[in-house]
Amino acid sequence: MGETKITSQDVARLAGVSQSAVSRVFTPGASASKATIAKVRAAAEQLGYRPNPLARAMITGKSRIIGLVVAYLDNQFYPLALERLSNALQAKGYHILVFTASNSQDGIERVVHDLMDYQVDGIITASVAMSSNLTERCAAAGIPVVMFNRGQPGAGLSSVTSANVEGGRKVAAFLLAGGHSRIAHIAGWQGSSTGRDRQRGFVEGLAEGGAAPHALVDGMFDRIIAAQAAKDMIDSPTPPDAIFVGNDHMAFAVIDQLRSSGLRVGTDVSIIGYDDVPLAAWGAYDLTTVRQPLNRMVDATVDTLLAQINDPTRAPQKIEIDGPLILRSSARLPKGH
Repeated sequence: MGETKITSQDVARLAGVSQSAVSRVFTPGASASKATIAKVRAAAEQLGYRPNPLARAMITGKSRIIGLVVAYLDNQFYPLALERLSNALQAKGYHILVFTASNSQDGIERVVHDLMDYQVDGIITASVAMSSNLTERCAAAGIPVVMFNRGQPGAGLSSVTSANVEGGRKVAAFLLAGGHSRIAHIAGWQGSSTGRDRQRGFVEGLAEGGAAPHALVDGMFDRIIAAQAAKDMIDSPTPPDAIFVGNDHMAFAVIDQLRSSGLRVGTDVSIIGYDDVPLAAWGAYDLTTVRQPLNRMVDATVDTLLAQINDPTRAPQKIEIDGPLILRSSARLPKGH
């Protein structure tokens, strides 16, 4: 004989309160007195009652589930971002579903359809592009989308990024001030707004100082491609004396490659990355890099998404947050620093 399922009515009866009071106690953000909360939780504990969020979603139309979509997790920035996003959403009473998707439209389309089946209240995409077709379908279903660490001009979506153009410009100014004359760039994937914007700021910053990139290669945000690009640059007749790498994930591979070629990083060649993942501060790399202000980016992403959930008429926002250049030993310091 199967066990009888404990319901909220059973909890209400034992606690001596109404069923709606039980519902309020188990609904994040709803109000209930301390006495009611204590009685209801004690009764629920005694009976072994657990609220059913999916059943509640059918009644309220709100699942309190947010879908997080990420392209890849081998870049150390993304596990950290997912952890912070998860914690911030859970603190607001939301559950999360994490999906990984290849950066192909087919892969992303499949994942977003799965999320819509789960009746998520909103979607956060990290380093993933959204087709206009998919954007329209999410809008038609009333599911707001916020892009994290990626923008998409003309998509009509909210996005939260660091100030990537300004970050690239800071790197150029710093390397020029350090007296470097052959400054190369191993860029982030040019199919992404982050890769394009960092490169644009860097090239513009060099131009403002009367210089141009000594060499420029799309590193595709890929460690192997970035390492090969660095080897090719170093083996050329006029090797660079500084390389700005489009993110830390690639910069670590570049440093490893230069060391295996017998070069001293920070002395023979200056290396600067972008992100400031925890590994950048480790003694093995001690990487000078532009810090992505992760906590502020996460807060802005969560606030923007929840504001759009609460007010579907709210216009999309494009938020850029400036991050500092963190100075370590992988790049020569300008005089006076």
